Amino acid sequence: MLNKIFYSLIKTIVYLIKYFKLDRFFFDKIIFNIGLKQLIENKKYYSEFTSLQQADLKIFSQNGEDGIIDYILHRLDIVSPNFVEIGVGNYRESNTRFLYNKVHPKGLIIDCEDNLKEKVKPHLNFWKGELKIQQDVITSNNINEILNDHCDFNIDLFSIDIDSVDYWVISKLKSNISKIFIAEFNPIFGPDLEVTVPNIDGFKRNEYHYSNLCYGMSLRALINLMNKKNYYFLGTNIQKMNAFFISKDFAKENFFSKIKIKDYSEYTNSNIRESRDKKNNLNYLSGLDKIKEIESCEVVNLKDNVHKIEKLKNLLWKL
Repeated sequence: MLNKIFYSLIKTIVYLIKYFKLDRFFFDKIIFNIGLKQLIENKKYYSEFTSLQQADLKIFSQNGEDGIIDYILHRLDIVSPNFVEIGVGNYRESNTRFLYNKVHPKGLIIDCEDNLKEKVKPHLNFWKGELKIQQDVITSNNINEILNDHCDFNIDLFSIDIDSVDYWVISKLKSNISKIFIAEFNPIFGPDLEVTVPNIDGFKRNEYHYSNLCYGMSLRALINLMNKKNYYFLGTNIQKMNAFFISKDFAKENFFSKIKIKDYSEYTNSNIRESRDKKNNLNYLSGLDKIKEIESCEVVNLKDNVHKIEKLKNLLWKL
């Protein structure tokens, strides 16, 4: 009898949550608080971490970026980080959403998503902080103009993930634009190639190659570029697609002395299987089959600053 009453009560609560459209708010609140509690627990071990991947924890990020960001902010003693994030979708899964909902700092988010403001606002307490939402297609030609027009604060954390010409956009940024820099790379290119896709206006990942696998830049290309921008590499998330960098103003030996940097192959052997066939169906390629699928694609060879467009297969043959 008690079980029936309890079951009916639960059913009624779920019905009311859905009827008043509280389900997203209700479950997001639960996720936020569980994540916050886990981060507090994790802090006990931050001083002992030897890899960023030990801090990996997903709350509102796509993967484990929330935990890594919290670890880095803690080590740098940044309580309320002002941020810029480029490539946020509807902001439901993003690198800065948890930060905004936690401390409500100044922020700027940019994406080309239609009706961006309307899609973003349900995922946060918009009135509590100073968050600017800019709907734009980011290119290497307009990035600095957009930042000059909409970012009037010092940036603690900068994040970019646009699945396209990220390399060329970053190359236009001023050095030391932020204390922390997060950028997506393409692990399929492996540890040795220093390549990126060409700087094509309106680049779309699914149009450049049907497989969705030829986009962005290699990890080596990103690390070398960020070195020129006065950053050092600190590691990646467990899924091995987002790389984390720290301004050289915060010397590694002073803030992250225990973090060990491994061979680049350890950061590019990703198990993600998101490839598609010519009919746009997921076909779950893995291992070397992924790079074999895109070997006829053209990429820019950045080695020795030559910037020559070559077929990917020609560069693989030279390794």
